[in-house]
Amino acid sequence: MRRYDKLVRDRIPDVIRENGETPITRTVSGEEYGRRLREKLTEEVTEYLEDGDPDELADVLEVVYALGEHDGLSAETLHERREAKARERGRFADGVVLEAVRESDSSHG
Repeated sequence: MRRYDKLVRDRIPDVIRENGETPITRTVSGEEYGRRLREKLTEEVTEYLEDGDPDELADVLEVVYALGEHDGLSAETLHERREAKARERGRFADGVVLEAVRESDSSHG
């Protein structure tokens, strides 16, 4: 028996059954569900960073939306917050790297 103990997409047990195997599952909610989603986010980000596969990036986004829903934020609300931050602080499109901030002399007096 292969052991996983990780959150998976809802249809994965069906896929396993279609492959002639028997999945052993349980359903989590509340605090444990939130913890499992955060673990899944780390897993998906790591997978994307390792191979750059666009499908892994899509998985990251799916987990982000699930986390938002868990925390009471719809995909639309997350999008609105993203846009508000972009208007206020910009995006990451220009590749700007902040290396340091030199304090002005006037800030000391």
